Amino acid sequence: MSRSTAPSGPATTTLDAGAEEYVAARVGRALEAVFDAVAQTRADTAALLARVAAGGRRPVTADLAALRPGLHLRLTRQELVSGVGFVAAPGLLADVPAWLEWWQTDAQGDVRPLLLDLDPRTSAYSDYTHWDWFALPRDTGRRAVAGPYVDYLCSDEYSLTLSAPVELAGRFLGVAAADVYLRHFEAAALPLLRELPGPARLVNARGRVAASADPARLAGSLAKGPDFAAVLESGRPGTFGGTRLVPCRGVPLVLVVAAEQG
Repeated sequence: MSRSTAPSGPATTTLDAGAEEYVAARVGRALEAVFDAVAQTRADTAALLARVAAGGRRPVTADLAALRPGLHLRLTRQELVSGVGFVAAPGLLADVPAWLEWWQTDAQGDVRPLLLDLDPRTSAYSDYTHWDWFALPRDTGRRAVAGPYVDYLCSDEYSLTLSAPVELAGRFLGVAAADVYLRHFEAAALPLLRELPGPARLVNARGRVAASADPARLAGSLAKGPDFAAVLESGRPGTFGGTRLVPCRGVPLVLVVAAEQG
């Protein structure tokens, strides 16, 4: 998407801008609770890896077991979180080429580890570095919302993944992340979107629709046109092609509402 398509000014519309910003803020607060779990995982991981580095050695998978009490606690305390953990950058660990220290809840609510085959000779998922939940934090240094997508790696559920980079002394070490089942996110977001007078949807920085009360735009579809990353970077509402674009303050989603011209 071109930066030239970024919205540049306020809308002239009969929509209640206050209602839009209220909905965007409510969505932001709902996801901020998930990002809190990501931030705690990020802090724990960075501290752990710093202690290992201070000992003069590279980390191994056994070191990451120290993260588990915190990961289990976040799964049981945060209602929207269905999976949480640390995904290592390839080459970080001394004993394996790649690793996910990942824990999730099953259908009965029990906490269990994700056990993956990451051998590049046998696994289609051995290279996870191209997935948005990994690539966006790595490339931008910022937290991200990826999806919705069918999460074949972890749950086979339609999901969102919220992630943030883990760094030490300026070096990228991997990402801390949390999964949210789309059905759970929609249960929280759709009642808010339906409060607005125009068809409304939530879109991530890549233009992927995360939730929609607009029958013409399904969740998971790709929205083209405006540069949603630029909207998020500016932090200001604007217009594009007859729609209102309102960033959800604090989280990387944009509220898109069809505007009725006055």
